[in-house]
Amino acid sequence: MLANIRIVMVATTHPGNIGAAARAMKNMGLSDLALVNPKLFPSEEASSRASGADDILASAKVYESLDEAIAGSHRIIGASARLRTIAWPELTPRQCAEMTAAEGGQHQTAILFGREHAGLTNEELERCHYLLHIPCNPAFSSLNVAAAVQVVAYELFQAAQGAAGAKPETMPDLATGAEMESFHDHLIRTLFDIGFLHERKSSPALLRRLRRIFNRAALEKTDIHILRGILTTIQHRLGIRTC
Repeated sequence: MLANIRIVMVATTHPGNIGAAARAMKNMGLSDLALVNPKLFPSEEASSRASGADDILASAKVYESLDEAIAGSHRIIGASARLRTIAWPELTPRQCAEMTAAEGGQHQTAILFGREHAGLTNEELERCHYLLHIPCNPAFSSLNVAAAVQVVAYELFQAAQGAAGAKPETMPDLATGAEMESFHDHLIRTLFDIGFLHERKSSPALLRRLRRIFNRAALEKTDIHILRGILTTIQHRLGIRTC
């Protein structure tokens, strides 16, 4: 289970937080760290704060975009301390861990942690199936990103220990992040083609709601093939060439 969990840190400003997160991961048996556009990495400060988790830093993968970091992930969960204008399915760290343990690591799960000062953007959360919220003092709810990784990693470790030896539920073959992005692009192009969307009048909130509908459905690979077949047929009927 733990081997199939990827911790993704997005646009981290302070390298010490990367090192502290690596240490938290190694404490709890996690090893897959992905960094999206970190301000400074590698770094002596990151190595110092890792306190022996240098192997996690050495194997960390650095990406230029979030889409690249989550391309192979089947379930994407974004950590956020803020409520959003459009409701997203929400999990606590324990619920996240229990859900992951129930499927026995059959799918790759990516858990996203955002910038120290602002967290994840709405556009980044659009890539997520769930929003992860750590309950804490409402008068002081901004948690250090490395501390947030520690809390989530602890719950994942506990759930993995509890599930050891148990037979996991048989899970469907879920679509990956890359497959979902390709579908969303195809859907939006088709909605423009049929006139449902208009270049100058398209609402970001509407596009966000469309993403939420399909992300919430946890589409399988077969579902994606069917839906894209429908979209392609519509385009063909309109005489539109598709790639």
